[in-house]
Amino acid sequence: MKIVVCVKQVPDTNEVKIDPIKGTLIREGIPSILNPDDANALEGALQLKDKYDDVSVTVLTMGPPQADDMLRECLAMGADDAIHLSGREFAGGDTWATSNAIAAGIKQIEDYDIIFAGRQAIDGDTAQVGPQIAERLGISQVTYVQDLKIDGDKLTIERQLEDGYEVIEAKTPILLTAIKELGQPRYMSVKGIFDAYGQKEVNVWGFDHLGIEKEEVGLNASPTRVKKSFVPSPKGKGVMLEGSIKDMTDELVIELKQKYVI
Repeated sequence: MKIVVCVKQVPDTNEVKIDPIKGTLIREGIPSILNPDDANALEGALQLKDKYDDVSVTVLTMGPPQADDMLRECLAMGADDAIHLSGREFAGGDTWATSNAIAAGIKQIEDYDIIFAGRQAIDGDTAQVGPQIAERLGISQVTYVQDLKIDGDKLTIERQLEDGYEVIEAKTPILLTAIKELGQPRYMSVKGIFDAYGQKEVNVWGFDHLGIEKEEVGLNASPTRVKKSFVPSPKGKGVMLEGSIKDMTDELVIELKQKYVI
């Protein structure tokens, strides 16, 4: 069984700051990490590798050269191969253009059975790229996957809902988007780190490797634009009312009238 896991290097949102004048992300000094939902997706793939024979796991990303570090982290966790789509042609792409490039890269792999992706990336929160990849490839998809069992080419999938979950049976090839309940990401092993940085290679594929047109990727192929990024202004300090219910009610009415709410 061949499994492909789509991963992304993202800025650590705990450290993100926005330039208040330009409305742009301040990237200097912000560490980059493996997107958390993608780490859950990778763990789901590695659990299948642990459980079944003849399972290979390939991680694939699209990003700048520094994404190499994230891919080697994935190799150190247990992935077998890594593919890095990198080139200026991909820069500035929205979800539509990004899914075009990634789907084209997966087509080059061939004979895949399962594609894992995280539910969404913490730097965009669109949850669009995974489903769009499935549409580009013309394969089935199940989102918000929290559990998975395999019997031959049949998958029994638990898909999380707001008030429970549903059980879906499907066949490969298929794309699954993972949530944290699918598996707690494992740590890198010492041997895994040694192999990732000393024995294994990251395959770098440029635009020419994918066999698609320039009009399908990058900023010029993106129908959406981010107009502005900003941090919401902090709200004013709340007021605690004290006294009897009548006293608090009277005081609340006075406050609301002073603010022209009523």
